Amino acid sequence: MDVKSEFIPAFRLMSTADGGSCFQQGKIPTLTPMNTTSFWISIITEDWEKNVHPAPRRQYVVTLKGNILFKVSDGSTFLIKPGIILIAEDTDGVGHSWDIMEGDKWERLYIPIAEGADDFFIPESE
Repeated sequence: MDVKSEFIPAFRLMSTADGGSCFQQGKIPTLTPMNTTSFWISIITEDWEKNVHPAPRRQYVVTLKGNILFKVSDGSTFLIKPGIILIAEDTDGVGHSWDIMEGDKWERLYIPIAEGADDFFIPESE
């Protein structure tokens, strides 16, 4: 059976060589087995999480509820809402910050990416 490739929109946060952060817009293919071992859901938001910080690990962040504005070190921003996957890979340097743009809760699912595994991200330019 020939399965047509479908994609989910995504943004990837990355560390820059100068200790900052940046992002790319792109997509992730659906129906692709991803190399993960666990996941967890977070609804509670601590104040420190909104401050500038690096990602604690390479991970997919799947927004279930909320519109979240992310900001990287050069001041550029992008909006994550349900249906858009965030790939947090800015594990070094200053990292990123975010703020809730709609409502008062950000419900999200964290899925760590296994060490050395492909994140399957396809930049918009490709």
